[in-house]
Amino acid sequence: MPGPLLDTLRGNIASTPPVWFMRQAGRYLPEYRELRAEKGGFLELVYDTTAAAEVTVQPLRRFAFDGAILFSDILIVPYAMGQDLQFLAGEGPHLSPRLADTALEDLSPAMERLSPIYDTVRQVRSMIAPDCTMLGFAGSPWTVATYMVNGEGSKDQMAARRMAYADRDRFAALIDRIADVTVEYLCGQIEAGAEAVQLFDSWAGSLAPREFDRWVIEPNAAIVSAVRKRHPDAPIIGFPKGSGAKLPDYAAGTGVDGLGLDETVDPQWAVRVLPTGLPLQGNLDPLLLLAGGAALDRGVDAILETFADRPHIFNLGHGIDRTTPIAHVERVLERVRNRA
Repeated sequence: MPGPLLDTLRGNIASTPPVWFMRQAGRYLPEYRELRAEKGGFLELVYDTTAAAEVTVQPLRRFAFDGAILFSDILIVPYAMGQDLQFLAGEGPHLSPRLADTALEDLSPAMERLSPIYDTVRQVRSMIAPDCTMLGFAGSPWTVATYMVNGEGSKDQMAARRMAYADRDRFAALIDRIADVTVEYLCGQIEAGAEAVQLFDSWAGSLAPREFDRWVIEPNAAIVSAVRKRHPDAPIIGFPKGSGAKLPDYAAGTGVDGLGLDETVDPQWAVRVLPTGLPLQGNLDPLLLLAGGAALDRGVDAILETFADRPHIFNLGHGIDRTTPIAHVERVLERVRNRA
């Protein structure tokens, strides 16, 4: 029997929606902070399979979420493609050499860097309950490319956007290569035990409409098609953060099985304009979860009421903030699960 999350992704409506939170394994948990301090850097933790599996299941012990999201990072793909990856304290991830200055062909791929991630999936799947869905993930090509080109995150993704306009063939080759590796990566996760996967496009909202079609919809559609051919029973969730009015085109163009909504999306608008029966996921504001109180209760209730008549996975509109009180998470789960 599939768990409630997997069942919802297959189009069924649950009386109580399944729940998982983006970044549910991480810094808001004291047990995570303790393990992180013991293991050292973030990348070292990701590549210690036993530790990464432990981090993945930590939130399940506290909250009994309906899904376990793999503890890893979207930049594992460029790391496998040959860029060096470092996580610097206070600065975030750095990739080198920057593809703004270096040709993709000059990188030396190291695809073996994906294998430990598959081992983590296998270990987690053996640790969690049969009705808890194992979720894998990858970054979508546009978002991954923004980091590869600039070497680090940026507020406006200027370096990647400029390359996409000025050197279209070169940028297209990069997007295509990321998509190819992402297909293999997601399929490897599924073959290791992931039952569903999510494509994170954190910077999708930075693109003009025509660019969005070319660099978000087209490559994600290619990934969905390729993964589905090999693993037709594994649902794929798309999460194009910041896409707003372009969400209907994304849903139709990519063919994803479920659509994640960020906190800026009006749930009532989403119900009106998105395909009937398409499972939707979200979209509680992470800062509302941080704030707590009666406003949090009202926000939870509004989401539950709006999505009551369609397949819905309760989630945040983006990742949980590291300063979120555990009591606020408990409050949301109690309200969701006791509402029916």
